[in-house]
Amino acid sequence: MVELKTDSSIDAMYAAGQVVGRALTAVRRAAAVGVSLRELDEVARQVLADAGADSPFLGYRPSFATAPFPAVLCTSVNDAIVHGVPDGYRLRDGDLLSADCGAVLDGWAGDSAISFVVGEPRPEDVRLIETAERALAAGIEAARVGNRIGDIAHAVGTVCRAAGYGVPQDFGGHGVGRRMHEDPPVPNEGRPGRGMRLRHGMVLAIEPMLVGGGTDGYHEAGDGWTLLTDDGSRAAHAEHTVAITDRGPRILTARQQPDPALAPTAPAAGV
Repeated sequence: MVELKTDSSIDAMYAAGQVVGRALTAVRRAAAVGVSLRELDEVARQVLADAGADSPFLGYRPSFATAPFPAVLCTSVNDAIVHGVPDGYRLRDGDLLSADCGAVLDGWAGDSAISFVVGEPRPEDVRLIETAERALAAGIEAARVGNRIGDIAHAVGTVCRAAGYGVPQDFGGHGVGRRMHEDPPVPNEGRPGRGMRLRHGMVLAIEPMLVGGGTDGYHEAGDGWTLLTDDGSRAAHAEHTVAITDRGPRILTARQQPDPALAPTAPAAGV
């Protein structure tokens, strides 16, 4: 069942989303050569604690997981696509890091992810990340009242495929509300004009996942969580929680930007 949120509930979700945005901003600032993934998780934990927020990641155990997730932050490095578990690995120059974080504040959830390079970036990594951000922006642009879930999926997938990248199947976006994962699922590929019609009050996490080598295959790492590219190529992940409103898409997890509800148009997604 898909819950339509009231305007006041969306405002509350914006507050939760801003906690997520601050956490990811802090993680990005702290990420440097020699810093461990576990230390980045501590950075995110502190931001959530300072805001009085809980983590929807910590202790989360969906049906596919062999154990509860042990952190508040997913840290996926290089050929890791998503769900990377923060451990003692210390970042190296040129690592591509995708950081995914969530927060629950006053009973409402927010979920967002960014990808960036630590140290000196390779041009191919810059292009991969920029494409993920463009795919996210395209998905957000399609997230309008009267459109359908398939329009979002088609917009995301078109950008990814046109750039020659793989799109892992079976994992994508989702509804967000009182819980981090709600209906409806939001695939990263689809046919336009298909699927559930978008209505004012729906809140969705839109999250492109790209495989740099162009193949779609992935496999699970030994930790039971991390998904790795089958071809060993690097991956990128970008995500925002977005409310569908009569004024257009409202990005609830925008980082260091004015509230889109106060502006005539929604801001760009990838900042």
